[in-house]
Amino acid sequence: MAEASRILQTTLISTFTQSPYQKHKTFAYPSSQKLIKRVTTRCLATTTDEETKKRASGGFENITWGCEMDSPENASGLQKWLYSSGLPAQKMGIEKVEVGERGLVALTNIRRGEKLLFVPPSLFITADSEWSCPEVGDILKRENVPDWPLLATYLISEASLKDSSRWINYISALPRQPYSLLYWTPSELDRYLEASQIRERAIERINGVTGTYNDLRRRIFSKYPNLFPEAVYNMETFKWSFGILFSRLVRLPSMDGRVALVPWADMLNHSCEVETFLDYDRSSQGVVFTTDRPYQPGEQVFISYGKKSNGDLLLSYGFVPREGTNPTDSVELSFSLKKSDKCYKEKLEALKKHGLSTPQCFPLQITGWPLELMAYAYLAVSPPSLNKQFEEMAAAASNKTKKKDLRYPELEEQALQYILDSCESSISKYSKFLQASGSMDLDVTSPKQLSRKLFLKQLAVDLSTSERRILYRAQYILRRRLRDIRSGELKALKLFDGFRNFFKSD
Repeated sequence: MAEASRILQTTLISTFTQSPYQKHKTFAYPSSQKLIKRVTTRCLATTTDEETKKRASGGFENITWGCEMDSPENASGLQKWLYSSGLPAQKMGIEKVEVGERGLVALTNIRRGEKLLFVPPSLFITADSEWSCPEVGDILKRENVPDWPLLATYLISEASLKDSSRWINYISALPRQPYSLLYWTPSELDRYLEASQIRERAIERINGVTGTYNDLRRRIFSKYPNLFPEAVYNMETFKWSFGILFSRLVRLPSMDGRVALVPWADMLNHSCEVETFLDYDRSSQGVVFTTDRPYQPGEQVFISYGKKSNGDLLLSYGFVPREGTNPTDSVELSFSLKKSDKCYKEKLEALKKHGLSTPQCFPLQITGWPLELMAYAYLAVSPPSLNKQFEEMAAAASNKTKKKDLRYPELEEQALQYILDSCESSISKYSKFLQASGSMDLDVTSPKQLSRKLFLKQLAVDLSTSERRILYRAQYILRRRLRDIRSGELKALKLFDGFRNFFKSD
């Protein structure tokens, strides 16, 4: 599950829409050309009647390719195939590990500053990769399908061909069900992520994948049913392929930002304590990473998937780091204008002009909050007398101006109180969920269902605990600053009263 630190930072939603908070926008494909009537046997021959029935029944169990998450056997077969396909000898091997279930482990002493991997471009999967069923690829490329849905369809096409695909060994080593919020049901999202803004982002992402599949089906798949049978190209298989892309697709800065799946490299797991990332090395002509620490034989080797919050890691990769181990962790907090505000329309208009809305989310870290949030808070609490400053505040809140650090001393106390109120409201939601989590799912009788729900609940508890911790810290800072402001005002008032009494005595 490897990404570079500059890996694709945006989600599928931001790739396909103007904003991660907007609804899915479908692609504008050009009009379809003549139907391709010739269908090669090679494209569909590996889909048996039994497999078709399984895939049509719904659920991830329909995915007949890939393997269980903790299976090292398929990964071992992948390693042998990669060696025979041009991968140079490695100082790492695939083993079961504590972090990530499968990972790359040092086979010998590895020094700090050493380059590892050297996966050649011939082993990458990119938008330019050759299709085992060229008719399918030709149609998608002719319709100008963007890289993400193109690669998602490519994975499904190659997986459905099984032994007829060059990538059978790689696909066999991929998880049958990726750890991804794409697999959480609406009720599970509502139940376990009720306090976190990650719930909204997960819903947006699921809607994005659903919208993308529906768009492809309407514009392309339905017009070529022989090449795109629904038994193969359906919502479940697209959920699988997008789950793979979200967790494994790498953006390579040194290859002009090209996105690629890099077999072998994507067996590396993430650690918040390392900073090294994947990139293409022109001198060795392969994807490498440079170790930032030494490793002893038997130690798991890690890379960084990027400076992501725990919520982002759960969203794409399906895991939450141990509490307190992620220095770049953050929590998104939602802020809104009050509709009772006399200047509500003017403020909302200023926000919309700069691409913002109400409610609007801002990230809080353990070290504080962004200047943009303070500007938004100034705008939210501004009286009508400051209407000429609404534009300046909205621009600063949107990060579209050089003047970010606005100063309105007369609004400082109200703005901080505004942030504190939202912070404490969110803390209350987290605390309510965490208090109720202990008795959740005790009524489930199916062992399989119980195991799944307990796993999801634990992820949600870990996420909620880490996000509430950040909010507690923000609450402490805000209360202290407000206390200082108010104590300063009290001293000034006492001083003023002293002067007034002094002159009265004269």
